Amino acid sequence: MSKSHLCRLAMAGVLFTAATGAFAQASSPVSSATLTAIKSRGVLNCGVIGSAPNFSLPDSTGVMRGLDADLCRATAAAALGDANKVKFINLTPAQRLVAVQSGEVDVSYSQITWTLARESKSGVQFTGTYFFDTYGVLVPKALKVTNAKKLDGGSICMITGPGETNASEFFGNIKVRYKPVAFSEGEQLRKAFLAKRCDAAFHSLAALAAFKGTLGAQSNDYELLPETHALEPLAGVVRKGDDRWFDIVRYTLNAMINAEELGVNSKNVKSMTSSTNSDVKRLLGTDSDLGPSMGLDKAWAANIIAQVGNYGEVFDRTFGTVGMPRAQNRLAAKGGLLYAVPMR
Repeated sequence: MSKSHLCRLAMAGVLFTAATGAFAQASSPVSSATLTAIKSRGVLNCGVIGSAPNFSLPDSTGVMRGLDADLCRATAAAALGDANKVKFINLTPAQRLVAVQSGEVDVSYSQITWTLARESKSGVQFTGTYFFDTYGVLVPKALKVTNAKKLDGGSICMITGPGETNASEFFGNIKVRYKPVAFSEGEQLRKAFLAKRCDAAFHSLAALAAFKGTLGAQSNDYELLPETHALEPLAGVVRKGDDRWFDIVRYTLNAMINAEELGVNSKNVKSMTSSTNSDVKRLLGTDSDLGPSMGLDKAWAANIIAQVGNYGEVFDRTFGTVGMPRAQNRLAAKGGLLYAVPMR
């Protein structure tokens, strides 16, 4: 084989071992400028909405709670070994991608729908769907509206930008005239809806269900209409250009899903480190170099599970508390859309 041919193979990341006469893919570099910066400052900067019940909302003691908040903690557990080393940065919907692009946040879990245009035009990458959502409509029962077609001529609360676009498509498809009442933040929308500034709220179905669940006895005064609109795969977001950091964030979520598939949770993870199951051993780092291959500790996934939990645990303590079924967010083995990429 000519030197020029070997040179081209080497440039493609393929190495030839003279001793064995075999070709092998070269190991990819484990360096990450983002991970280096995070370790240097000792904290993960994570973007969240910060006012969305069951996604990211401070509790009565000021601790950020919700699915998005726990995914931030899981990423910190993977990168720093400590789920508490997170700085939550509240972002409006309009700021979510800008904050990632500018480096203000290392990753954003802020209910961002994964779309082609966002990924191709915004200098960001989506790290994997962590919640399959859709749009829905919430109305007061006193309005005596049983379906969205009966909202003709009504005023609709929605979020500026994506909410306006989806509302136009949804109500346009069913030929319903409406008066848009747009807000930049979910908290503004919810307050306006309760103050009867609009007849109905058009928003993420998960957000509406979570909001309804926070109303206590008053929740029975409202109902979700049967119609839904669009597919809204929510995903974490990182800047393009740091492939290793992208890997870390993507496989943090994957590890949480895989843990649920394997029956590994925050209560049994310590005992499961003695498991003889090869999949469990690879996940928990007792028989693999998955962590080091990304520049992390071998116990990176074990830290995530011990400190934050598997995907099912996180879902149960967030959306499960308001009675929302997992539906499409169940594991594929149980009829949902979630399953993990092989951890090997």
